[in-house]
Amino acid sequence: MSILVDASSRVCVQGITGRVGRRQAEFMLAAGTCVVSGVTPGKGGDSVAGVPVFDTVVEAQARNQGQAPADVSILFVPPQAAEAACTDALQAGIRTLVLITEGIPVHSTMRIRSRVEAAGARLIGPATPGVITPGAAKVGIMPASFYTPGPVGLISRSGTLSYEVGAQLSAAGIGQSTVVGLGADPVTGSDLADLLALFEADGETELVVIIGEVGGTQEERAARYAAAHLTKPAVAYIAGRHAVPGVRMGHAGALVSDGGGTVVDKVRALERAGIPVAAGPRHTVELVRRALAGGS
Repeated sequence: MSILVDASSRVCVQGITGRVGRRQAEFMLAAGTCVVSGVTPGKGGDSVAGVPVFDTVVEAQARNQGQAPADVSILFVPPQAAEAACTDALQAGIRTLVLITEGIPVHSTMRIRSRVEAAGARLIGPATPGVITPGAAKVGIMPASFYTPGPVGLISRSGTLSYEVGAQLSAAGIGQSTVVGLGADPVTGSDLADLLALFEADGETELVVIIGEVGGTQEERAARYAAAHLTKPAVAYIAGRHAVPGVRMGHAGALVSDGGGTVVDKVRALERAGIPVAAGPRHTVELVRRALAGGS
């Protein structure tokens, strides 16, 4: 089986009646995802693309007649509503949360993460494009047509780079087991090391691609995990080679500080862990092809 989502996943869409939530729910359904319920406070009794809408996740889990309860929630909610919406999902027993929302205050994200950890759940995001297991389930906003089933797990801090590298791998005839966008904020519910552990245990994954970027220390922590625990081959690409210290590169998490977070820091840590680092997205595909063929 794959990590996080698969063909058996049952999805609740929080914020399904909003413009983005409605359209993305339709895309997920078209990709074959099993969307069993939607939630928007005050919109209970409506439906979107045949999916029943409830006022709360707790109500959706209890009253969605004829459907097994959801086990994954994807959230398209305003930043000020994210904390309450995540709490609703956790109280309803959902243990995988995919938080698409951008612009959530850091302290709110930290409270969400604390509640998720206390519940023994998993949070992907915030500011994530989501998770896709090609051919089985898409729980996110990524274009499903870019991805094909196969043996390569992909973890990315950048949504658009996960699309680009996924599409290039597919064009090269190399499919993906699961693709995970970690989220673009400085604080996220899961990081690179967390996902490496899941891919290490996944029987469908033969190799892992890490797409990192400037800012923070996720790649350094991932390198330490890989050196100690990862038995599968991995390759990496780090974006932001020409980032200017103190200037954000596209989003809140991509910020080089005077104390670190540079591409040099991250490449050095990964290479010390035995993970080759590509010079660019196209070179990433070459490294993947070589590693799958048993080369170095």
